[in-house]
Amino acid sequence: MVPRAEITGRRRPTKTKKQNHALKRKRETLNIEELEKKVEELDVSSSTFKDFDDLPLSEPTKAGLKAAHFTTLTDIQAKAIPVALKGADILGAAKTGSGKTLAFLIPVLENLYREQCVGPDAGLGAMIISPTRELAIQIFEVLYKIGRKGHMFAAGLVIGGKSLKEEQDALTRMNIVVCTPGRMLQHLSQTAAFNVDNLKILVLDEADRILDMGFQRDVDAIVEYLPKERQTMLFSATQTKRVSDLARLSLQDPEYISVHEAASNATPVNLQQNYTLTPLNEKLDTLWSFLQSAKKSKILVFLSSAKQVRFVYEAFRKMQPGIPLLHLHGRQKQTARLDITSRFASARASCLFATDVAARGLDFPAVDWVVQVDCPEDADTYIHRVGRTARYNREGRAVLLLDPSEEPGMLTRLAHKKVPIERINVRQNKKQSITNQLANLCFKDPQLKYLAQKAFTSYVKSIYIQKDKEIFQLTKLPLEEFAASLGLPGAPRIKFMKGDDAKARKNAPRQLYMSDESDTSDEDGQKEPKTKEKKKNAIRTKYDKMFERVNQDILTNHYTKLIHDENETKSEKQPGQPGELNGGNEDDDEFLSVKRRIPLDDANEDFSPTDIPDKRPKRLVHIEGAKEPILIDSKRAEKRLSSKKALLKYKEKGTKLIFDDDGNARPLYELKDEKDFAENGLPEEQRRKFVENERKRVEVEDIEDKQIAKNKRREKRAKAKERERMEAMRGADAEIYDDDYGGVTVGGNENGEDVVANFLADAEGFVESEEEKDEGSREVKREKKWFQDSESDDGEDPGRQRRKKKKRKTDKKTAEVHEPETLEDLERMAADLLS
Repeated sequence: MVPRAEITGRRRPTKTKKQNHALKRKRETLNIEELEKKVEELDVSSSTFKDFDDLPLSEPTKAGLKAAHFTTLTDIQAKAIPVALKGADILGAAKTGSGKTLAFLIPVLENLYREQCVGPDAGLGAMIISPTRELAIQIFEVLYKIGRKGHMFAAGLVIGGKSLKEEQDALTRMNIVVCTPGRMLQHLSQTAAFNVDNLKILVLDEADRILDMGFQRDVDAIVEYLPKERQTMLFSATQTKRVSDLARLSLQDPEYISVHEAASNATPVNLQQNYTLTPLNEKLDTLWSFLQSAKKSKILVFLSSAKQVRFVYEAFRKMQPGIPLLHLHGRQKQTARLDITSRFASARASCLFATDVAARGLDFPAVDWVVQVDCPEDADTYIHRVGRTARYNREGRAVLLLDPSEEPGMLTRLAHKKVPIERINVRQNKKQSITNQLANLCFKDPQLKYLAQKAFTSYVKSIYIQKDKEIFQLTKLPLEEFAASLGLPGAPRIKFMKGDDAKARKNAPRQLYMSDESDTSDEDGQKEPKTKEKKKNAIRTKYDKMFERVNQDILTNHYTKLIHDENETKSEKQPGQPGELNGGNEDDDEFLSVKRRIPLDDANEDFSPTDIPDKRPKRLVHIEGAKEPILIDSKRAEKRLSSKKALLKYKEKGTKLIFDDDGNARPLYELKDEKDFAENGLPEEQRRKFVENERKRVEVEDIEDKQIAKNKRREKRAKAKERERMEAMRGADAEIYDDDYGGVTVGGNENGEDVVANFLADAEGFVESEEEKDEGSREVKREKKWFQDSESDDGEDPGRQRRKKKKRKTDKKTAEVHEPETLEDLERMAADLLS
């Protein structure tokens, strides 16, 4: 038998594809076994780890680190990564900007790589939880940089502000997920296909913030879904050691790694920290003066609430300090927050007003100044705020503005945390006052004034709910002067929340049932509850919807609550009592009220409620458009005044007016009485005059109509003649040649031929040929059909014969051409043909 290669000259290709896959899997298995041996032999107590090459890492991880230009280990990385590679639980603490992100991302990749937790069948292997969206995005970007060179893990980012349905579809295929607490809890409770039974690693970045009041319930609920046998790593600049927190996370003999615990300072050495005594009412003046002197710097300004951030940003933006301004807070949409963080990170000179949402973990490159206008709630918050500058051995400067009442307590807390800070003084000759400018802006712009009022109330409430009363003393703050510094004519009225859970409600996330596909479920803001539920099945007309419209501007109910009520009753509490400020009642109405009850018995059946004198004060209210004043003698009548729909029945109906040419208004229908009618004469005489006037008017209009009709007929005839003339010109087969000078040669050409005679002969021949054609067409008769009448000459009905006869006449007229008699006629005909 002849081999196949000798017949066709081709050989069957060998199946090297399957062989290559088998060899690749075998090599990976050998590499993993070798890595396992190196990790087991690793001495975590050794201090010889200086580069990433000194650690037993896989080739994809080494390639990713090299591509991202990470070569040297920091202190926290050199101590935490070897311990984490062995699978131990870790409590990691280090200064801000010391590289804690890589300290837990590298062990996550390596441990999952050795476990071969790859592909959708492997399930979720690692969960990294971050307190804010911005920090979660930053962690995911670093994970992508170091894992893109060979690792086959499916990693995803799950945060609020995105489509819930898209996240649900992708979450079931992920091996590594970076998330925020609120959004992850929402998926664990609502996504049926999401399974976390195979989870190997749990990482909490900024663990002290995640474990405090704001995310306590979310973290407890998330941990209940996770398996007990897992590796847990906690990292933060201010680490917690509370036994209750560690027990909640089921940590098993955790290794506490703190590289700077024995250091003299808790903040970076290259960070210059100062504070200045600034009264509350002068803080905005100091901030404005500082921005004027640092226009070419990159500045991060921290304020205590989102309302303050919005007001300062809008006010300074109108005043144009000469430096680009940005603002960041938790109430913004996700797309806006991403855009703002990227713009500030790439800017060389800019100023970002932010809340504590930007205080933790965010790595803004080359920040020159961190200015804290409002005092932080504790020393840990201060450390995280100033940690946005002086990162990775860079230099940075931080300034804290303290009110005189806040200085002793805050300095004590900072000294306890090993934070070195020095006092500096502000040069008064360089300081500019902007109080008058803000007052002018608030007077011109009601929206800005409303923002100023909300900024005032949010700041006062933030001071009121602070636990450390040694630092935050509301009674010692100059609130009236502070309101004036914001541009307000007076301090707004404030109603405080009852109970001790005000801060818990402020930090609590939004309820899961309130969140939808694009709702934010992980921020520390609390959505205001709806005061009144609308009936879903109630029928509302267009008329009802018109009266239900609520002004969202300065006339809203929450705006009017900020204004003092001059008619406050004497029963209200005096200023300074608990639960109120500036004379505002803690409760508007009592919870229970007793109505007057009239007993009726058999002995007094004739008794009526009108026999009892009503001691309630009565008053008359005059309403514009009402015929009579309205009597207000009850709460129901008082409530009726606030309803436009209820007041319509007291007002007169509207009247229609028309305006003449002079702009004078008069009624739509004018009726005369008998006296005015009699002054114009007898009815017969008025009737005769009316008929005579109408006859004259009709005659004038008849003449105008006749003239219009005459003009239309004349125009129609002219158009018909012009159409006939143009058709005749097109039918004439005349040829006219121009000479070299543009004229017409008359009398002969170079061959001695008479052009005019030829033209006339051609015209006559054209007419004769047309007439012969018409005669020939008239002689041809159509063949009769079997159903036509034999008595008819042409087999057609009379109507069709008349139409054909009329057409022949029209064709004959068209064929008639006037012969040119003079040279002018010939030139005119030639010009018509040429045009």
